[in-house]
Amino acid sequence: MSQNQSYQKDLESIRNLMERSVKFLSLSGLSGILAGLYALVGAAAAYFMVHYPLSPLNYRQESMRDGDVVIKLLSIAIAVLALSLITGYVLANRKAKKQGVQVWNSTSKRLVINLAIPLVTGALFILILLWNGHYGVAAPACLVFYGLALLNASANLFDEIRYLGYCEIGLGLISALLPGYGLLFWAAGFGVLHVLYGTLMYKKYDR
Repeated sequence: MSQNQSYQKDLESIRNLMERSVKFLSLSGLSGILAGLYALVGAAAAYFMVHYPLSPLNYRQESMRDGDVVIKLLSIAIAVLALSLITGYVLANRKAKKQGVQVWNSTSKRLVINLAIPLVTGALFILILLWNGHYGVAAPACLVFYGLALLNASANLFDEIRYLGYCEIGLGLISALLPGYGLLFWAAGFGVLHVLYGTLMYKKYDR
């Protein structure tokens, strides 16, 4: 019996070693929660810039045709992204030190590449949409390409990330059917879903 337990422990050690070689396990659930909160704050700022004093539930698309508004919204989105990336790196680095590993290694490099390809493609595609005046599908495109990026990088992250990717893609497609409500879907996808996902990951892997 003790010999079988020893074999099981050896197999478990090998499995953990192989998992660490392909998965970036230093990602903190807290970074997902904070990224979601940043997105919600950004969405609130965008609401007061674009919708206020009308209800955010009202169909609203014409104000997006103002070039200054588009630039301000892009600035908010970039600020949210930058804060999320910085927070994610700082918390991942802190968690990696506790685990006794390097945050920047071959696995994290593959993760960045797998994330960057769909994200950069999506960013360029969205800029082309805005340049040609297709404002109503910019928010849906953000969600869809972000979801694709998560799926593309899921092999190097926790398995649960795939479900977040599916939800982002589904939300983006629904948002494409309702282009006047892009801000609400943007807040739901990048805000609410991130908070829920980050909370789940924090309880499961960070405690």
